[in-house]
Amino acid sequence: MSEVLIRGARPYGEGDPVDVLIRDGVIAAIGTVDSETTEVIEAAGQILLPGFVDLHTHLREPGREDTETIESGSAAAALGGYTAVFAMANTNPVADSVVVTDHVWRRGREVGLVDVYPVGAVTVGLAGKQLAEMGTMAAGVGRVRMFSDDGHCVYDPLIMRRALEYANSLGVLIAQHAEEPRLTAGAVAHEGPTAARLGLAGWPRAAEESIVARDALLARDARARVHICHASTAGTVELVKWAKAQGISITAEVTPHHLLLDDTRLETYDAVNKVNPPLREASDAAALRRALSDGVIDCVATDHAPHADQDKCCEFAAARPGMLGLETALAIIARTMVEPGLLDWRGVARVMSERPAAIVGLDEHGRPIEVGEPANLTLVDPDAAWTVRAKELASISHNTPFDQMTFQARVTATVLRGRITARDGKAAPAGGA
Repeated sequence: MSEVLIRGARPYGEGDPVDVLIRDGVIAAIGTVDSETTEVIEAAGQILLPGFVDLHTHLREPGREDTETIESGSAAAALGGYTAVFAMANTNPVADSVVVTDHVWRRGREVGLVDVYPVGAVTVGLAGKQLAEMGTMAAGVGRVRMFSDDGHCVYDPLIMRRALEYANSLGVLIAQHAEEPRLTAGAVAHEGPTAARLGLAGWPRAAEESIVARDALLARDARARVHICHASTAGTVELVKWAKAQGISITAEVTPHHLLLDDTRLETYDAVNKVNPPLREASDAAALRRALSDGVIDCVATDHAPHADQDKCCEFAAARPGMLGLETALAIIARTMVEPGLLDWRGVARVMSERPAAIVGLDEHGRPIEVGEPANLTLVDPDAAWTVRAKELASISHNTPFDQMTFQARVTATVLRGRITARDGKAAPAGGA
């Protein structure tokens, strides 16, 4: 029998502090607990939340282990409060077969710091021409629940329609990287006054919004579910709101960086700020924050995208798009959503745990903090000021635009099925699952 006692926590940041006893991976008691267990976390009134779930993570294994591995990415996830992450398919080889998706699943279980769920590719090689073996991947050991060509749009409407139809019959989810490629050829930044002044080729809002509108209609006709990755524009918010009002089964995510940053960051030409979709204007970020608060945008997803130094330390147009996100997500949500009063801590649990878990049908994540529920938990100190230092993060790569920024909230402990996977800024050793 294994026990962990979290002493003096406030579930959802509400009420007086209580003790939470975890026994054999399950919440056994909540209240005033008398236990002799030696595994004690002194919460001192900190906020206890369900463990976070990230629907959009790039772990780079197999193929680019020089930038991230399942082990290093799992450590970053645990330190960020995550108990489950979905690893995108744009690896090398692409996760378009059960061989690769089952490898990702097994490797995640071996590491044991976070539940790693493989995302299968929609099309073979992410090429957008032939559907991958979705049924085989869904039936494999990794039980693929979500399919995406993220990094590439499934731009052919017939291929997307067929993917949605198959997904409906399999009970899985298609997640779309909404980008009409004929509108973004050569684009490196948001199409607007900043890009024009800096001489950067523009990525128009319509490139995203046209695909969101198209896929909402395709999902309607296929009676399937579609999920919009990294929504970035005010127009996408309005389209998702409209589609939901029509009864279309559509969900959407937003990244922390699209909530906090805007294209004024590009003034330095520092490629650490290059991301796909690009940082938009401040008005877009404000619309995304409101949409997340209102539930139009369902959840937060990091789009954690590690890159090697040589892929970022170059001219802006040649740099790879993407930024780290796992260890800074909670702090950014606290700044952009909690501090202005757009979300309370129950709202944070909704957008970072409950909704993402529900979208992909996870049974043991995103659960309420109640006796008998799986002990997948995150402890947050809302008053712990800390400064991001890129080279001290758990990821192998260092490409974060938040380097040297100071935030006011931090994850202090993460528990996966009763095992402490991160505590006081240190991840547990791998291999505990």
